[in-house]
Amino acid sequence: MRFTSCLTRAVQTRAQYTATIYRDRERSWAEVGQRVARLAAGLQSQGIQPGDRVAILALNSDNYFEAFFAVAWAGAVSVPINTRWAPAEIIYALDDCSPRLLLCDENFVGLVPRLRQETAAGIESVVFMGEGETPAWMADYESLIAEHEPAADAGGEGEELCSICYTGGTTGFSKGVMLSHTNLLYAAVNWIASLHFTEETVFMHSAGFFHMAGSIPAFALTLAGGTHVCLPKFDAELGMRIIQRHRVTYCLFVPTMINMMLNHPRSQEFDLSSLRYIEYGASSMSESVLAAALERLPDCTFIQGYGLTESTALSLSLPWKYHFDSEHQCSKRVATGRVAFGMEVRITVPGGGAELPRGEHGEISLRGPQIMLGYWNQRELTEAAFCHGWLCTGDGGYMDEDGFVYLTDRVKDMIVSGGENVYSREVENAVYKHPAVKDCSVIGIPSEEWGEAVHAVVVFKEGGSASYEEILEHCRSYLAGYKCPRSMEVRDALPLSGAGKPLKAELRAPYWRTAETV
Repeated sequence: MRFTSCLTRAVQTRAQYTATIYRDRERSWAEVGQRVARLAAGLQSQGIQPGDRVAILALNSDNYFEAFFAVAWAGAVSVPINTRWAPAEIIYALDDCSPRLLLCDENFVGLVPRLRQETAAGIESVVFMGEGETPAWMADYESLIAEHEPAADAGGEGEELCSICYTGGTTGFSKGVMLSHTNLLYAAVNWIASLHFTEETVFMHSAGFFHMAGSIPAFALTLAGGTHVCLPKFDAELGMRIIQRHRVTYCLFVPTMINMMLNHPRSQEFDLSSLRYIEYGASSMSESVLAAALERLPDCTFIQGYGLTESTALSLSLPWKYHFDSEHQCSKRVATGRVAFGMEVRITVPGGGAELPRGEHGEISLRGPQIMLGYWNQRELTEAAFCHGWLCTGDGGYMDEDGFVYLTDRVKDMIVSGGENVYSREVENAVYKHPAVKDCSVIGIPSEEWGEAVHAVVVFKEGGSASYEEILEHCRSYLAGYKCPRSMEVRDALPLSGAGKPLKAELRAPYWRTAETV
């Protein structure tokens, strides 16, 4: 299996159709195919050889999309860098994977001198792939394309390394997840089969290309021959404007993004009727947010997806019919989904133990052709992540008799209060149902009496408010007493990862740091 075959199929079957839209610029698949092959030759002229790493530090664009394929076409390994990282985090990743070349856009030009100076391994070449004038000390992206004849595809295949994608680093230093050609291509095929991409799909990329939620749909849609509409980064109003302008039919959002759009003061001004599919995932979506989304977009099909960087994204999915399946009286609506095609899932004793009976809580473990090769330069961590060939996800859940998996929490996020297990997702769902609540994250904090106490971090809607006592009384209508928040703090916004997930480690840190010093 060869990753670049996604592109060659699109060029062969959809040559004159629109491939990418970015700002006011449109390119056909024939153009993109030519540009990728020429850019690959340009990268080779900069000294790139098979197996070399090429880092990409930029916001989403049509050029970034091309760069993914050009790097593979040149036989090299792409390393997309999280654009929300601090400089020290970027330097750590660059030191870890030692890229020979860096591609960057106008948003990160000012950071490059520091990166080159402080990265021990050194970066030999920098290519400017953004808008505006290219700095004199950088190679120019468009010139590399214009000045070189198309290169032959030198890409690898099968289990050869194709990309290194760094995890979010929310629990310590990031790990470089090594993904093969098979991983990426199989994930693209699975996405088409599970999430209904076609050549007619017009997809808006709002998740960063540095993340699996951004890159894998890009690869899948390329294989399908659809149209990519690139949003530099998510902005609720800009996103709605782009959907209306380009009649976007498909989006991927994390629940936080959907919530921001629904609560935007200008939300009702935009025509979003072209939307036919929304895939949501990365974190749980409360029933109240889903209900509001269905009211705003009654003709839209919602599909939940679950996956990790280590499993090349989609591993479980919950089709639309199970959101409102009368046969199961909507019981499946709260499920995360069923296993994706060609993948295997089981629930085990945490840490890679024995498989548990249906209905019992444990750790979600995965196996299949989308599972990573391992962590770059991290042999011990790689070995720890696997048990008898199964990837231990660190996510807690259970499986019912019909094979539906229910995500309860990250194993480390489960709160043990007074000897009782409390799943933060369940508490969050209850808090979300309060009419004044816009966003919520629930964590465990130290408690002398209970070991851990349930603590709610709440963001209120504009003009909305509620006291702790009011939130507590509200939760008592939905939860047992031991599950209800014992304390609450109010914030203007939750800290989010690059994938849009609440950074619970960051929320917990002040409480546990204080506890450790007492």
